[in-house]
Amino acid sequence: MTQLRTVQVLGGGSAGSSAHVRSLTAGLVARGVRVTVCAPDPLERLYDFRGCGADHVAVARRGDPLSLGALRAACATADVVHAHGLHAAVRAAVALGGQRVPLVVTWHTRVHADGPRGHLLRLLERRAVRAAAVVLGTSSELVDRARRRGARDARLAPVAVPGPRRAPAPDENGKARAELGAVERPLLMAVGSLVPDRGYDTLLDAARAWRGLDPMPLLVIAGEGRERAALQARIDNEDLPVNLVGRRDDVSQLLAAADIALLPSRWEARSLLAQEALRLGVPLVATSVGAVPELVGEAAELIPYGDAVALAGTVTRLLADPGRRAELASAGPVRAATWPTEDHTIAQVLSVYDELTQSPLR
Repeated sequence: MTQLRTVQVLGGGSAGSSAHVRSLTAGLVARGVRVTVCAPDPLERLYDFRGCGADHVAVARRGDPLSLGALRAACATADVVHAHGLHAAVRAAVALGGQRVPLVVTWHTRVHADGPRGHLLRLLERRAVRAAAVVLGTSSELVDRARRRGARDARLAPVAVPGPRRAPAPDENGKARAELGAVERPLLMAVGSLVPDRGYDTLLDAARAWRGLDPMPLLVIAGEGRERAALQARIDNEDLPVNLVGRRDDVSQLLAAADIALLPSRWEARSLLAQEALRLGVPLVATSVGAVPELVGEAAELIPYGDAVALAGTVTRLLADPGRRAELASAGPVRAATWPTEDHTIAQVLSVYDELTQSPLR
């Protein structure tokens, strides 16, 4: 039997899509599939696709002729090309022009934009989904959106990503809290890129209310992005109990040490932070947006997006109610056990590949 050859295409690569490609690649290689990952060099350094048995072709996120040429050459001998995210999908569609290689697109998240940029994004969405033989949406909302944009075949694919290898020991939690400066005060934790749609302005609005608590909680935000300078200016000017710690390789350890995890985003599909918090048994307060409600069920406290009063009040109530925090801590791993496993995700993707490569249209 001929070995199946796939190319996985990543663009900028959000943490969720990159972690999924790493997991998917390892699973496909273990099942005898030859995998080439086309991604920018920084993603290879972070996720080590070669380390799980894949070939890596450095392809910048840009759509210049050199990058498109490298992508086209890598895809020329593939049986299936699988693009992850909107920009990767558009570039893969352009690179595949004229080649009879089926394109699968996994739509991990969506971008909010108004005006001319919003119009351009809608055009890109239509271009991406109409070029795909199959679109896999990580939430029901994304599947419906793909169908509205003209997808021929859109299916729900709630991807799984690896959980923590192990829960940190209590002494590790203590060390993490000491490093962050939260030994004798509550620790609140948020993780994600410092961009507007993450809701960090609302989070800082809520942090003003927490200054009146005794002991005063410390909010730690792990991540980098273009909003860092503006957020830091607010923290300094308003004397907020908030610490921006940048991008960290030990997010699991920091999160496990937290009293409450916070997800204030405008929109999320299968949030990595939500998944990790529930698996670790860390109480989660999240916005009721996108796929978050169907992901967490009753195992988290949900609030409206952009409501700083609701966010501040919910956190204050939880800090004063150890019983409720214990309920959420117990409910998280139970809910996480209902999610698809990595094996389920890989099996679903393989079934799509088999379907496309055995099609008489090939």
